[in-house]
Amino acid sequence: MTSSFRAQLRLYVKKDAGKLEATVLVLPSQNITPEIQAASAEVRRLLRLRPDVTEFTLVSAPLPSSDTEVAVLTRSIIGLLQNMAAEVEVPPEHSARHVAVPGLEAGRTVPGVVPIIRIHSAKEKSTESFVNIYYRDTWFWIDDSDLVSKRAFAQLMQLFTMTDTGPRANLPVVTIPSR
Repeated sequence: MTSSFRAQLRLYVKKDAGKLEATVLVLPSQNITPEIQAASAEVRRLLRLRPDVTEFTLVSAPLPSSDTEVAVLTRSIIGLLQNMAAEVEVPPEHSARHVAVPGLEAGRTVPGVVPIIRIHSAKEKSTESFVNIYYRDTWFWIDDSDLVSKRAFAQLMQLFTMTDTGPRANLPVVTIPSR
């Protein structure tokens, strides 16, 4: 999918006749270049969407119930964390002591697999880290020049913020006397 096609896609939330909110995906169909028109037709073909409709309802389901729905199954935050954990460079001594499952080997790439995030590890603290933590005598960090990992980390933090919907406890108030 080209970036110009992605720029033409729109997502918004609207209320249906029963006042329920629905997420709508809009595929471009008019005043578009032949390249975007071809990409839009390909998306419609792959998702088995009606060619004469421009607005499609996003539903959380394994399969759509009509040719005007796009079914989406998302991962849970726990699933995301499990996938990210598999991409951590686990120190060999942690694997040997069975305190961690072996993760991604430093410098190793798997054809066709693009890591969501790269978390490095070493005995010495990195001077080029975006974020780091010291755990079990080892430093773990995201490299400051790794924009993809920094973005993934920021998005993960946003997900945690969005899911934090519990009531706020009344925290104690600390009074400091002054003169």
